[in-house]
Amino acid sequence: QVQLVESGGGSVQAGGSLRLSCAASGYTYSSYCMAWFRQAPGKEREGVATIASDRSTSYAGSVKGRFTIFHDNAKNTLYLQMNSLKPEDTAMYYCAADPHCRGDYVHWGQGTQVTVSS
Repeated sequence: QVQLVESGGGSVQAGGSLRLSCAASGYTYSSYCMAWFRQAPGKEREGVATIASDRSTSYAGSVKGRFTIFHDNAKNTLYLQMNSLKPEDTAMYYCAADPHCRGDYVHWGQGTQVTVSS
């Protein structure tokens, strides 16, 4: 059974940093494509960053240069390093797994809240 558990969210002031973690279990972690998504109140869910099985990455324009997605295969853990946080980054952040790297994220964590105050 695939399980994704996020942690690391919290409240910070604008300009601060947070590192989100997503502990994965129940599958061959290194073969999957992974991603971070976020959803703010009243807004649609949006993709933040992706990382493929070959470690290639992509980012939403709004976070490029500020956020970094990476993983530690030995720990089966995905991370999102978030620097220079802005109030508009406030959202619930979710990690997700795509077993076939086709853009179909079928496994999701429960989310971790990030709140950035001005």
